[in-house]
Amino acid sequence: MVGFVLFFAWLGFGGDFIYWLATAHEPPAAQHTVWWFGMAATALGALLAWYAYSTGPEKVLWATGAEEVREPATDQQRQLVNVVEEMAIAAGVPRPQIWIVPDPDPNAFATGVDPSHAHVAVTQGLLDLCSRDELQAVIGHELGHVKNLDVRLMTTLAALVGAVLLMRDGATRIFFSRGSGRIAGGGGGGSGGGRGGRKNLGPLVAVLLVVWIVSWILAPIISQLLALAVSRKREYLADAMGAQFTRNPLALASALHKIEAADAPTTHIKQGAA
Repeated sequence: MVGFVLFFAWLGFGGDFIYWLATAHEPPAAQHTVWWFGMAATALGALLAWYAYSTGPEKVLWATGAEEVREPATDQQRQLVNVVEEMAIAAGVPRPQIWIVPDPDPNAFATGVDPSHAHVAVTQGLLDLCSRDELQAVIGHELGHVKNLDVRLMTTLAALVGAVLLMRDGATRIFFSRGSGRIAGGGGGGSGGGRGGRKNLGPLVAVLLVVWIVSWILAPIISQLLALAVSRKREYLADAMGAQFTRNPLALASALHKIEAADAPTTHIKQGAA
């Protein structure tokens, strides 16, 4: 999370800092003294992140085509509900809402903002492929995410990734549209008294500007790499929690082996949802 905050600060206030350096030797009226871009970018990013965070679970479930299990209609659904209830008791969390994704590939994911508003979804393929012990291990893994508040963390990270992407697109339109040369030029038409200072600052401004522009271009990739680094650590912790809940680590290993060996890719669950 600290990495995301620092990256957002660089994307927003980095541009203001570069513009301030470029106009430092201009007349006072032409200097960049109000760091409006950083403040605007931070406010916009916070607003987008809040919206994505508050609506993220519903959007994930809608995007996967998941159907909620309210009244179990088949033996598979009854077993699923029973397993989720058992694992919720073992994890010490409220029973999450249960969903089934109509996809033949075995997979599962948890989403939500806290344990009291959590959702656990499994694919039809997982129900068809796994034994009861293996299903229990997978559900224990997902409830490990819920117990550790990973669903909140990953929803927030997904929101931040989306916010970075939207901000990058907006900045690209602003700075690469007609008239954007004013920022790149840094007020080059100013008085001659500041030319020596601008000449000394020129290389520094140019380097910072290049780094800043590259940061905007690579922002979605960098933010996704940060999210993946966090996600991998939380996955290991959820594995340990699932083994603790079930007291059967071999069932989790067997389930993961079957999931990895599945032929068809999961079409309904988008990358990063699991």
